[in-house]
Amino acid sequence: MRHSIARYVLTGLTAIFLLVAVIIIFVAVFDWNLARPYINREVSSLTGRDFAIQGDLKVHFRQGLRTEHGWRRYVPRPEISAGDVHLSNPSWSIAGPQMFVARRVDIALHPLDLLRKTVVLTDVVLDAPAIALERRADGSNTWTFKQNTSEPSAWSVEVQRLAFSSGTIRYVDGIIALDLQAKVASIADKVAASQARQAATAMHAETPAAPPSGAVEKFGLQFELGGTYRKAKVSGSGKAGAVMTLEQDHTVYPIQANAQLGENKIGVDGTLTDPRSLSGIDLQLTLGGSSMANLYPLTGVPLPETPPYATRGHLIGKKDGDVWNWTYQNFTGTVGSSDLAGTLQYLPRQPRPLLRGAVTSQQLRLQDLGPTVGADSNAEKQARGKAAVQPDDKALPVEQFNTDKWSAIDADVTFKGKKLVRSENIPLQDIVAELHMKDKVLSLTPLDFGMAGGNVTSNISLDGREKSINAQIKLAARHLKVRELFPTLQSMSASFGEVNADAALTGHGNSVSSMLATSNGELGAVVSEGSISKFILEAAGLNVANAVFVKVFGDKQVHLNCMASDFEVKNGRAGIRQFIVDTDDALVDVTGDIDLSRELLNLDIRPKTKGVRIFSLRTPLYAKGSFKHPDVGPYKGPLALKAGAAAALAVASPLAAVLPLVNIGNVKDADCAGALAKATQTRAAPKSEPTAAPAKPVTEGEVKKAQQEKK
Repeated sequence: MRHSIARYVLTGLTAIFLLVAVIIIFVAVFDWNLARPYINREVSSLTGRDFAIQGDLKVHFRQGLRTEHGWRRYVPRPEISAGDVHLSNPSWSIAGPQMFVARRVDIALHPLDLLRKTVVLTDVVLDAPAIALERRADGSNTWTFKQNTSEPSAWSVEVQRLAFSSGTIRYVDGIIALDLQAKVASIADKVAASQARQAATAMHAETPAAPPSGAVEKFGLQFELGGTYRKAKVSGSGKAGAVMTLEQDHTVYPIQANAQLGENKIGVDGTLTDPRSLSGIDLQLTLGGSSMANLYPLTGVPLPETPPYATRGHLIGKKDGDVWNWTYQNFTGTVGSSDLAGTLQYLPRQPRPLLRGAVTSQQLRLQDLGPTVGADSNAEKQARGKAAVQPDDKALPVEQFNTDKWSAIDADVTFKGKKLVRSENIPLQDIVAELHMKDKVLSLTPLDFGMAGGNVTSNISLDGREKSINAQIKLAARHLKVRELFPTLQSMSASFGEVNADAALTGHGNSVSSMLATSNGELGAVVSEGSISKFILEAAGLNVANAVFVKVFGDKQVHLNCMASDFEVKNGRAGIRQFIVDTDDALVDVTGDIDLSRELLNLDIRPKTKGVRIFSLRTPLYAKGSFKHPDVGPYKGPLALKAGAAAALAVASPLAAVLPLVNIGNVKDADCAGALAKATQTRAAPKSEPTAAPAKPVTEGEVKKAQQEKK
């Protein structure tokens, strides 16, 4: 009985062995080219596309991979090799008539998995492939084939490793406006050729050849990029792994690239996680360009105009269902001469994505913020790729804000700066700004900073929902120390005066110039005590005030008892309600208005001398002209009368000629306490109310709810 069982087992094993041997022999000797017409017809029918194997079709067996565990490595598996393979694209595709063309395709198949209705392709190797893929704006794509039945197939396909050598890839995406072409080449071929040249050189030079680079182990392919992304030109090059492992979760695929996208330079070095379904991206990212505003085609984030910038940080992309969340972590960089650092998150959600995070700066230069409001020069505009729009006769920036992009995103970003340098002598410190953007309403609530021992607090709101921006600003400057405003001037060291100021304005327009031209509200400033000279005014950049001072006081330093100014702004015209300057020598009264729309000055300056002053030719002054070309001078009538009287009396008596030049002042000191109290009283609200409240921060609950809606 035992012998019978053994005989049956031996017979069965022999039969199985013979059957396998027959199959192997059949596969080895059969001319598989005879099956090509049948395969071409069936694949074409299943996919709804034209499929053809035009070259040789071969099948042979090989042993399993050494990397496999257990007995599976010893199971022979068929390897199919097909030459000159073609698969067409749908007729609507603009990516190209052929979706896939390859000089040869080698596929290794694991036979035992067929028993569980799974086609396991352990290796897919593509030789000289040309791949053209496309996704249309409606979501349809070229890699989804027709469904012949309503029932899902019981069979599944699994690819474990994918490798290819030199070839081309084109990907067109109507959803993100991408048309990208890549030329791929094997690094190994070039390295082998390079090593052969090195060996030949070493043989003739009798010196050892350099060892092969370790980069071959990490990167097997190199590529060149070209195309467009959101209408911006793309070019670049990089390296990637030669073999993409797909059978395990959390595997990584190395990539390194440098590209030029429009005006931006981009560099990446890192890995793609789980390339089978691409669940994560981990890259060191460098960005640089002429202006951050040029990043809009790449990111979809409407960043402001800036001087040339460069940043480097850690870009992390995590897939949550169908949604990608992005974090630019611990980035550092420069914008012009200013430094920046921080972390930003980009969270897709409905109805708009959210940008949030925190940015810091150790030293920010005011000139680097000029492009944000169009206040840079025409030469600087051209350097960042913008038209020279600022007229020569205009001082206020006329460059338009592009509010069309404001609907692309919401934002909650906090900025903290240690120092903002606006000149060599008057830095701003401890800047805190909270930027909020929601439904095209941009607000800075607050924008605070320290200055000269005091502080400035402000709230700014720009409502971009209408064709013309509705703007509102409220600002209060408190306890700015006069001596700290000009720390390098020793003459100011004993001054205990303070500067206080307020502003409350509304306006509408799409540039700083147009907003001020339509503004309504109030402005005011007071100085309690200090010193003043032409050098101080020059240091402060107050050109008109400097010209007036020289006309009134000459080239000396004058003690200032107080200064109080109060303006009411109506429809872009700032009218003076009160403007007095009280010094030990004179009381100066200023009247008139400033036309912010036409940028014109219309001021009368009337100095009144205190006490007896000999050889004083003080007379009423005017300040007229434009902001760019002011004209300051004395009214000719009063001055001519004084000079004419002196000349006439000189004929009678030289001593009498001095009398018209003697100014016997009987002017009392101004009521500084009363003037300061009046100027610092609480001002009324702006004459026109804002059209929208400042944007509020987005809560964590709102983010989660919006992301769930997007899913």
